[in-house]
Amino acid sequence: MPVTLAASGAGRATRRATICGVILHRSLHPDFVSNTYVVGDRSGGTALFVDAGGPVGPLIEAVEHHGLTPTHVLLTHHHHDHVCELAVLTARWPELEVLIHPGERDLVEGVTATMEPEERLAIGDLQVRTLHTPGHTGGMLSLIVSDASPPGTASIPSAEGEQVTGVQVFTGDTLFRHSVGGVRAPGHTTYADLRESVMDKLLALDPQTIIRPGHTEPTTVAEEWVHNPFVRIWRGLDPEGDEVCTALDEPATLVLWGPDYDGGHKAWVRWSDGSDDIVPGSRVKRPAAGEPVGPG
Repeated sequence: MPVTLAASGAGRATRRATICGVILHRSLHPDFVSNTYVVGDRSGGTALFVDAGGPVGPLIEAVEHHGLTPTHVLLTHHHHDHVCELAVLTARWPELEVLIHPGERDLVEGVTATMEPEERLAIGDLQVRTLHTPGHTGGMLSLIVSDASPPGTASIPSAEGEQVTGVQVFTGDTLFRHSVGGVRAPGHTTYADLRESVMDKLLALDPQTIIRPGHTEPTTVAEEWVHNPFVRIWRGLDPEGDEVCTALDEPATLVLWGPDYDGGHKAWVRWSDGSDDIVPGSRVKRPAAGEPVGPG
């Protein structure tokens, strides 16, 4: 029987879909707009949390409502907005296994063990595969979660009524709806790493895979392949911009003035030495302010 999938955000608003055999609830932090998820294999079954930025109260209620037994917290990366309510979960369920990439284990208090890239975990009837997707942080892991039962179909409400399969990938801060992660946060690696993580790993998944990012709304591989402004330039579909700007107080060329998950902007810039970077739009000064660059 299909079960309800609900997304809980600020004000406890919910958005619902159904996935055969899987329960999923999302909680959206009102300040960080970061997502914490709980995924259960079935009512009365086993559950896992993805990240722990909270608020986790609605997720604890969902676990109790469905009679789930949480066994794991899987952390995509170490940043505060994704781990700050971890202690609330471990206080409620002291036996929880808390896993993160080995390179970030010492950065989060309460981690009990690690997950290696390309590791496969069986958590109840849930199958988890880890993808190493560095860029935003060196130890960023994306998590592919599927149900061991026969595949079903999920419906995510949208203006188009899009129908997608029930395989989920939790992408942390690597890939968002119509945007990508920056490479200037604590523990970051490089633009090249981020591009490879998006293009060669995440967007190489089945087009109908549901992307559940670390911030704001879900999307699909197919949607991002066609409509993500960064991806469109990487694919050669749209031209690069050439606007002169200042980024992080240094002269640069603005390749793309793209959208960000919070309603602001993310900037792809090129430095005078030819290297590329993705930085917050708030750190960019544009002489031609208000003129969008590229498809974003």
